[in-house]
Amino acid sequence: MRKKNHDKLIVTRKPNKIVGDTSRVITRPHLPDDTRRIALIIERIRGLTESKQQKLLTQIITNFSRRHEDLNHIFEKHFSLVKRHIKEGILQSETERALIGAYFTKEYAIESAALFNPSIVPHPIQGNLEKGSLRFVMSLRATGEGHISSIVFRSGILNKHNTFQFDPVSEFVETPDLKLNPFYKRRLFQYKLKEMKADDDICTFVLNALPQEFSKEQLVSEIERLHKHPHFTQNKQNKTFEIINWLSDSNYEVDFHSDHRISERVIFPVSRNESRGIEDARFVQFFDENGESTYYATYTAYNGVAILPQLIETKDFIKFKITILNGKAAQNKGFALFPRKINGQFAMLSRQDGENNHIMFSKNLHFWKNSHIIQRPEYPWEFVQIGNCGSPIETKKGWIVLTHGVGPMRQYCIGAILLDLENPCKVIAQLEQPLLAPTEKEREGYVPNVVYSCGSIIHRNELVIPYAMSDINSGIATVSVNNLINSMRKVTDRS
Repeated sequence: MRKKNHDKLIVTRKPNKIVGDTSRVITRPHLPDDTRRIALIIERIRGLTESKQQKLLTQIITNFSRRHEDLNHIFEKHFSLVKRHIKEGILQSETERALIGAYFTKEYAIESAALFNPSIVPHPIQGNLEKGSLRFVMSLRATGEGHISSIVFRSGILNKHNTFQFDPVSEFVETPDLKLNPFYKRRLFQYKLKEMKADDDICTFVLNALPQEFSKEQLVSEIERLHKHPHFTQNKQNKTFEIINWLSDSNYEVDFHSDHRISERVIFPVSRNESRGIEDARFVQFFDENGESTYYATYTAYNGVAILPQLIETKDFIKFKITILNGKAAQNKGFALFPRKINGQFAMLSRQDGENNHIMFSKNLHFWKNSHIIQRPEYPWEFVQIGNCGSPIETKKGWIVLTHGVGPMRQYCIGAILLDLENPCKVIAQLEQPLLAPTEKEREGYVPNVVYSCGSIIHRNELVIPYAMSDINSGIATVSVNNLINSMRKVTDRS
């Protein structure tokens, strides 16, 4: 029998709209593709008189100081990228160094094209709030010139009525300090190299010379030693070194200034495997067996050709650790971590085949070997493909999982399923109709006819859903948790 339910599923769209701001810019190195031009540019700058250099630098500082908090630091950092093109023994004044740095700097408007695919989690600091309120952190995928994606943040408070009060967004944007010399665990590093089909003999030779936990500096030193005194063919060594460097560069740490607003922080692509974008971060507050929480996010790294799932780890949204996900099941898109272990194992939703919803389990957060399908496309609005819209949310009646379904005309809708609490391989209920479908106002954008989310939360017995509208802007919707679950059809009922 079909479950009787006379309650109409009511979804409330909030008036809040989260839109990109073209004035929010970061600085990036601006180096010509032909590196021979660097010396020519520097020569022209050095050909100016000292007074002209000072006048030019003063004008640059005047024009750009209101857009960036520490231009001198930026110019010095970018000068260091090109100083090897200056002949040894030639001295530069502070003015000349800063001016050279300025010429090899450009601005990048991180949100100029779109601000979409949001996720939301409770803020790590919950003090000094009115009763019934919740402080939150929202992550969004920001896209700028060349469609390069990065992660930006917003913060604010949800009051007891689930009204959003966003904190003021800073006019400045901060790229973090990159920790260039992280440490790696030898066993895990070697396992991933084997998975990447690097030459086992060369990898073993290099890694056996290193301690169980080694630094990037130590790794580079061993590679250089083998390069100077080869034990293998040059072609085989070079290919293996490329894979080793690719892997080491994909694991890094970034630190932001703790006294700056969270809206100033942007995680911009660093490694080569994410050079064309960091896409669709799904943040979740994860609780271990001791009740301590860590924020994790899975995201898709894209280099213009291939995609790779990666993991972000943070306690405070100030320091972030980025690592690769390993194992044969760590492929494709849409990884979403459960907020706690289940039966002693980490659990993750994924989309291995680009079509179905998968689940996988592992005792090691960084290694995922196997997955299996828990949901296939069933309804017309999801015939093309399905996937998750963020991490599962725990309730007494089961795990709520928001899903996305793709139907005719590549229309993306948001649906929902309910997983068994102790056996989340089992779908116990699901919506037959979309929870959210693009309205007339939401269907226009960079990618038309799309609503999509990367993570929701429950507050005051309502599911709070930040969602993207056609890959350009974002909005917020809420729905009663009980109303949502009661509107689902029991999966065991096929009549």
